[in-house]
Amino acid sequence: MSKTAFGVKVADEVWIATALLHREQPEREEFSLKEIEQRLRQENLTGAVRAGVYPHISVHCVANVPPNPGRYRMLVATGPSRRRLFCEGDPAHPRRDGSKTHPRRADIPAGYHELIDWYEQEWTTRVAHVDPLLALSGRGRSLWGTESIDDFVERVRGER
Repeated sequence: MSKTAFGVKVADEVWIATALLHREQPEREEFSLKEIEQRLRQENLTGAVRAGVYPHISVHCVANVPPNPGRYRMLVATGPSRRRLFCEGDPAHPRRDGSKTHPRRADIPAGYHELIDWYEQEWTTRVAHVDPLLALSGRGRSLWGTESIDDFVERVRGER
């Protein structure tokens, strides 16, 4: 597990960046992988963006994808290249059951402990979860090419 001289794991650094984004922009439900990486870069916990950051944001920390190899449940994929913090009740791959959802206080600098309080008291009690079916929205868009779905349906029906 990647750690720095401060002892911060890559997964914990990703969680901190994502939690900060949610706190700073409470109206937003999700963030792009690049936004999370940029917030992590801005926070600069380790002095540099480590090589493992992107795999942690895209796979290792994501509850609703098969573990490879990380089993964390810190983030949820809400759509292509979109993530938010995990909430109890969110869909999760069965091999991730019981795994870590947020950092332990002892594993992160004291200045971030209030994020854990916020997560445990406010975030995990939220009822607004992204519907897994709605998260699929736009996944087949490339099938239509430049043609709109309405034009495609009309063409297939022979109405054009």
